[in-house]
Amino acid sequence: MKTEFLNPIHWKKSVLVVILSTFVLIWFGFVDSYSLLTRVGMNNQKNDLKQKIEELNASTEVLKTKIEHLHQDTQLLEKIAREEYGMRKPGETVYKIRRTE
Repeated sequence: MKTEFLNPIHWKKSVLVVILSTFVLIWFGFVDSYSLLTRVGMNNQKNDLKQKIEELNASTEVLKTKIEHLHQDTQLLEKIAREEYGMRKPGETVYKIRRTE
């Protein structure tokens, strides 16, 4: 019993469909500007940027709490201004003492 699958015309059409399907899959998977590889790379970059945003938001919250604390504690603010930035009150003379070992 002869099946239709063995028909040469049907066989050629099947091979052509498989070849074209393979070509289309390869094209969209690897060659196209929006290929699978490009999308995976962009997705990884997006995830990295989301993580960086979360880290920056956490850092921003820490800095906001420090600012609030400095607004409430004027002595701490004055201490930081004097020690880290060399500021002084008007008319005040600052003497720097060097320590020798």
